[in-house]
Amino acid sequence: MSDLGLVWFRRDLRLHDNPAWARATAEHPKVLALYVIDPRLMGRAGSLRVARLLGDLRALDERLAELGGRLCVRTGDPTEIVPGEAVAQGAAAVFANADVTPYATRRDEEVERGLARADVAWLAEWGTVVHQPGAVLTASGALSKVFTPFYRAWSRTAWEAWPEPGAGVPVDDRGDGLPDPPGPYPVLDDQGGDASRPGEVGAEARLELAVARADAYVEEHDRPDLVGTSLLSPDLRFGTLSPRLVVDAVGESTPGREALVRQLAWRDWFAHLLLATPDMVERPMRDTYAGLRWRDDLDGFEAWKAGRTGFPMVDAGMRQLRDTGWMHNRVRMLTASFLVKNLLIDWRRGERWFRHQLIDGDVPQNVGNWQWVAGTGPDASPYNRVFNPVLQGQKFDPRGEYVRRWVPELAGLTGPDVHAPWEVGPLELAAAGVTIGDTYPEPIVDLRESRARALAAYGRARR
Repeated sequence: MSDLGLVWFRRDLRLHDNPAWARATAEHPKVLALYVIDPRLMGRAGSLRVARLLGDLRALDERLAELGGRLCVRTGDPTEIVPGEAVAQGAAAVFANADVTPYATRRDEEVERGLARADVAWLAEWGTVVHQPGAVLTASGALSKVFTPFYRAWSRTAWEAWPEPGAGVPVDDRGDGLPDPPGPYPVLDDQGGDASRPGEVGAEARLELAVARADAYVEEHDRPDLVGTSLLSPDLRFGTLSPRLVVDAVGESTPGREALVRQLAWRDWFAHLLLATPDMVERPMRDTYAGLRWRDDLDGFEAWKAGRTGFPMVDAGMRQLRDTGWMHNRVRMLTASFLVKNLLIDWRRGERWFRHQLIDGDVPQNVGNWQWVAGTGPDASPYNRVFNPVLQGQKFDPRGEYVRRWVPELAGLTGPDVHAPWEVGPLELAAAGVTIGDTYPEPIVDLRESRARALAAYGRARR
């Protein structure tokens, strides 16, 4: 039997608390670390996500170099490259952490078949979620389609033990090398020092920052003008942090910490649901809305993408997304609601735009949350819930600081006026240098009328 094992890294760009890496090093004295740049996936990612990925890959390569090895990078179809590399290197087994997307499961099944033909073992672990799919079931033995019962089961489910790392050492193989990133490594607002570094080192520093502010999570997580969220979603997306490590570091000793850990349960839930229901990427989980008639509004869609809707909170969020590859969770819900309910544009179009733009673009989380907002998915918000962007801004950005940062043409307006500039008097607008319809667009819809239109469309679908 060969003394070489191959670890195929995908969404787990770390060595610490990585069950695939741990098992490989425990079972083989030498380990080849492989990453395959898949053009089909890279072509769907925005430049900021590509830059983040390449930065984390370089950091992983540096970590392996410290241990005497390197990251082998290949570009092409992984269903051909992974079996081919395993045979060429004489590997006895390929280790990987499983994924849940329809593309990933089809890809991995084909890789496994190719390895079987070459008499190479395929050994999959679950290093990207707290509890693996199938482990969190209700008393009836089913995966709940309502979050609260899932969360209760999730909270009482014991962690399945991950393998302990062994003494195996990485092999020095640089492969094709990494391409140059399209821009600097993107980090989020308050991250400096070690927290601005890529890979595991930066991720651990970012986790420390998140833990330090976790006690205030309940009070601050809905405020886009504050750093109230963990900002760890990119690290969880690329796997520079283990989700179990996050749960363990945060703990549940205060309401804020408990609420933050609950978000990891939501993350698991969407992953479990997607694996069990792969067509939720394309189809509403509630058949009631399969025939809902969406509007074909290209101008509205383009205005939404560009942050030119005339509604400052919506525009601030969409510009933050464009410029940073990230958006605050409360504003994600608001901007999604505006597209689906006020513009009555198919949620799938918005989901794909977010997935392309977001650094943390993650299929199960993105699809699950878009279906939740649209009212078509699991545990969905009521179909008649429509986020009012003015009221949301006044409540969660009370001083208007978030809007003024991302919509600078409104910076001269003070306090809550910034959330509804069309209601401000002409003298105040002139003093602030704002001309509605010129320096800032007029609202592209009437909130009351568009809400009524959406409720009528949903009502027809329900009938």
